[in-house]
Amino acid sequence: MKQLIDFIPLIIFFALYKFYDIYVATGALIIATLIQVALVWALYRKVEKMQIVTAALVAVFGGMTLFFHDDNFIKWKVTIVYVLFAVGLVASELMGKPLIKSMLSKELDLPDRVWRTINWAWVSFFSVLAGVNIYVAYSMPLDVWVNFKVFGTMILTFLYLIATGIYIYRHMPKESNSDQ
Repeated sequence: MKQLIDFIPLIIFFALYKFYDIYVATGALIIATLIQVALVWALYRKVEKMQIVTAALVAVFGGMTLFFHDDNFIKWKVTIVYVLFAVGLVASELMGKPLIKSMLSKELDLPDRVWRTINWAWVSFFSVLAGVNIYVAYSMPLDVWVNFKVFGTMILTFLYLIATGIYIYRHMPKESNSDQ
């Protein structure tokens, strides 16, 4: 349910962009994101830090997009979110507590080197996505950027999650059959 709630602002943004324009879509994105955070709080009594940061960035960069009537601000928001994800993962690694491990170690028992590899792989992924977003935003039409933002990044992230899952599976401890 929570994952579905996370996609609602993006769906609203895409639909309103297709029917109206980037400015109507951006205004709706701001409102939908703030409602989403409030809804998550009401349902779970907890909001992830990255949801709060993302909502703040949507409000600031979306607000600047509307105020200056310049779609470059909303395009930069995407890149900044990906850079913040990468920086957060680097910082967690430098502090000796890989964020990926913190999130998944209750369910998975993996060697520290595997956790570090996964953490650095996601740093690379978010860094590349940030760069690709800038490339698409400034070398292609706005329609292409919106489609990339909504579908391209979602598909790429899903594929990277699958690749990460395969990597994790290959490094999971093998169960012993000593009981037989």
